[in-house]
Amino acid sequence: MAGASDADNPVGINVVPMVDVIFCLCIFFMCSLKFTELEGKFKSWLPKDKGQSGSLSTVPSEIRFALFWDEANNKTLFKFGTRYIKDDELQPLIRDAKADFERINKPDVPVIVDGDPRVPWEDVLKLVNMAKRERVVNIEFAAGKKQ
Repeated sequence: MAGASDADNPVGINVVPMVDVIFCLCIFFMCSLKFTELEGKFKSWLPKDKGQSGSLSTVPSEIRFALFWDEANNKTLFKFGTRYIKDDELQPLIRDAKADFERINKPDVPVIVDGDPRVPWEDVLKLVNMAKRERVVNIEFAAGKKQ
């Protein structure tokens, strides 16, 4: 500054170290910043008490389909109970199972889809659409196994 003397500023402050620290902090925070990828994520709140192997009862309380990915044939395998079923057997099987539950006065029985993570969404949605066509109101997705 023009006309400034040492008497006007008795304490000289060196700002260079402070600028260096601020610069280092800026670089640290820029390098540690992580961007979250929003595309491709599917928010879901799965029940904690369903989908796990638990006690077995003699009367089933659900219509459960297991979907597995067959690497050798590059297709999805559908399993109902202990048997594997073909694509064209899905709709009649859902219809018959729903009718059986309606006969024992349980019309709101859930259809539970327990799928392998490698199964394409197309096959999962095919099963969900078939259940909707049969007027199944309660469709659930099973929680994965605990790691």
